[in-house]
Amino acid sequence: MIYQSCVGGSIWVLKMHLGTLGLKMGGLACLCFPGRRKVNPKDNAISDEQRDCKPPDVATTPTVQKVDNDLLNQSTEKSETKQVDAPLNTIGKKQREFSYQELVKATNNFRRDRYLGEGGFGQVYKGNLENPNQVVAVKKLNKDGLQGNKEFQVEITMLSLVCHPNIVTLIGYCSESNQHLLVYEFMPLGSLEKHLHDPKPNMKPLDWNTRMKIAVGTARGLDYLHNHCEPRIIYRDMKAANILLGEGYDPKISDLGLAKFGPLGDKSYVSTRVMGTMGYCAPEYGLTGHLTIKSDTYSFGVVLLELVTGRQALDDTKEGGQYLIEWANPMLIDKRKYVKLADPRMKGEFMQRSVRKAVEVALMCMNNDQEKRPDMSEVVDALDFVASLSDPVMVGDRSRNRNQNGKSGLIVNLDSSDDENDGLKEEDEDERAKAIEEAKMWGKRYKHEAANTTPL
Repeated sequence: MIYQSCVGGSIWVLKMHLGTLGLKMGGLACLCFPGRRKVNPKDNAISDEQRDCKPPDVATTPTVQKVDNDLLNQSTEKSETKQVDAPLNTIGKKQREFSYQELVKATNNFRRDRYLGEGGFGQVYKGNLENPNQVVAVKKLNKDGLQGNKEFQVEITMLSLVCHPNIVTLIGYCSESNQHLLVYEFMPLGSLEKHLHDPKPNMKPLDWNTRMKIAVGTARGLDYLHNHCEPRIIYRDMKAANILLGEGYDPKISDLGLAKFGPLGDKSYVSTRVMGTMGYCAPEYGLTGHLTIKSDTYSFGVVLLELVTGRQALDDTKEGGQYLIEWANPMLIDKRKYVKLADPRMKGEFMQRSVRKAVEVALMCMNNDQEKRPDMSEVVDALDFVASLSDPVMVGDRSRNRNQNGKSGLIVNLDSSDDENDGLKEEDEDERAKAIEEAKMWGKRYKHEAANTTPL
């Protein structure tokens, strides 16, 4: 299937193969997903994260300039559905306003040895602030880039409204004459893209546990935007380059310049021009311009498959470009072949079942039918379980539970029943329905067991 859409004055011609690959992903039955859960603002996990997430010192910092209400959700094309704009009369956190000279000094006049990378917005440099003494990342607007002043203001607004351990912190900004810069917390390990696709000679390949840690943290950040912000926020630019890594490979989502508020009232989508990166775009969004939170879910599925395989979302070294799902297709016919997708740089140092389950989660996120894609809260629960399969502490807990209780719990039953022939098992409709109902229960039970066991 071919579609064309105008983006930034260029024509994107993308081949969307999910409908013709022979992958009946809409019919996949996966034991990785618990039932949908209602978002409770008093959820302990969320409140703990918010308590731990402290904005920069605001005692002496001015409020960021107000942003026009139409800014975040306007389209350059006529929308089929008019978006109701969220009020932006106030900003959630105050940000520090820097002078241009302060940032020139912090980056040694944007010297080449301070250069960290470049995105659609502009170039990023490492900086050292004097008051307070702090290492930061300074992003400088590229006047000729695809993004511009609108995205600059959107990112300030969005990052002022959110606070989460898996979303990068905006320290401040500079808007002086024709200079536009953003100042973020510094993420010392760089982007996930660098580690997976363009590693430096001294970079060790990411091991499986680290990859799952990055996947879980990223999913938590998206879950926060989708389910714990009012109104919901659609990220719209989920990709490996926008996942930054801190000490201990803790991931944080960055670059919210393309983000939009989700639909309000009885609207099910936001109509907008297609923006984002080739290889990550959800098919329905690329075809229609109808943007939903499930568009982010699709893009996250691509990132998860990148983490499993170590391959790029779009391999442009192939004639015409080859999408990751295209490359993976021959190994997706049989679950037993899922392990062949694993990045060879991991040298087989992983539990095969963990890889198979991670691939299942990715495929569910990339379902061609957006209604069948899981909510990001479900993805978080599923990946928590996948990560636990490779965690020696969790394995020890499950083993001890089996010995103490004389039988294994739900997670152990799932673990032991998933043998090498699971990809060939046939289920009738009653058995499939029963499996789905069980899948809706295990996430909650798993969390309960994990909370009430003592590590060895």
